[in-house]
Amino acid sequence: MNITIISIGKIKEAYLKEGILEYKKRISRHCNIEVIELEDEKAPENLSPAQEEEVKQKEGKKILKHIKNQDGYIISLAIQGKQYSSGEFASHIKKLSLKGKDSVIFIIGGSLGLSDEVLRLSNEQISFSKMTFPHQLMRLILLEQISRIF
Repeated sequence: MNITIISIGKIKEAYLKEGILEYKKRISRHCNIEVIELEDEKAPENLSPAQEEEVKQKEGKKILKHIKNQDGYIISLAIQGKQYSSGEFASHIKKLSLKGKDSVIFIIGGSLGLSDEVLRLSNEQISFSKMTFPHQLMRLILLEQISRIF
């Protein structure tokens, strides 16, 4: 299985970098894992709804450049997505593999979320909680959950 994580935003915190590297190492024993880190759009405080949409569109274009030609099952992390328990998530990803989906692409948006175009292109949207988490932390949480699959 090939797993790709496309994520908006650079990881600056050393503790998150260490955790991400550790989980990538664990996962790489079982499958190919790639993390693509894309720069987020700089935006001033107190954006108007139109400005927020513009930021999401710009970040969405960066994401789309990396998934346009890929033949994978695309899962976007979105607060309105389906929620799984850890066991259900592991079973779901294993079933995808059994159905011939040997490439899974996870997308983590920036602090404002994902553009409508990215969400439409996704095969599925999942949510890890109704709570809000920093997108940098979500990368670590996602990798930890992926490690449970194996």
